[in-house]
Amino acid sequence: MKKYRCKICGYVYDPSSGDPDGGIEAGTPFKDLPSDWVCPICGASKEEFEVVQ
Repeated sequence: MKKYRCKICGYVYDPSSGDPDGGIEAGTPFKDLPSDWVCPICGASKEEFEVVQ
């Protein structure tokens, strides 16, 4: 699964880890995150993320 990086602060969402503090289970692809999910570091929306090459 692809990793996604926040363009604002650099946080990387790794689907293999999920976002435990945000209630997102490991193995959750970025596309399956709730539409209201935000970066746990800076609060940026999903639209502010880009695929990590």
